[in-house]
Amino acid sequence: MEFKTEYEFILPRGYVDPEGNVHREGVMRLANAKDEIVPLNDLRVQRNRAYLIIVLLSRVIARLGTLSEVNTGVVENLFAGDLRFLEEMYNRINEDEATVNVTCPECGARFQKEFGRLGE
Repeated sequence: MEFKTEYEFILPRGYVDPEGNVHREGVMRLANAKDEIVPLNDLRVQRNRAYLIIVLLSRVIARLGTLSEVNTGVVENLFAGDLRFLEEMYNRINEDEATVNVTCPECGARFQKEFGRLGE
């Protein structure tokens, strides 16, 4: 089995850039120790612990649509549902197994699916 370090996703709503373009498709990479330690030294995180996920996601989202970079400003301006989606994805892919239990909406069959293109 191939070791996977990047996971594609599709945001439920998408990030709307200043020009009005919507960016939904992206890639999140696995976090490393530095990704989880560095944000703790960020003054915004020290002042408000809830800001931790903003800094963390800005470090591990490798691509979002056609944006040249994903920084804290981008993550701050995501819709709340998209932020929750990415936070859950982060937690799932950084656990030992990056799978999710799924139920087929047509036949009702239950199975496990490895994270691939989420949000479709």
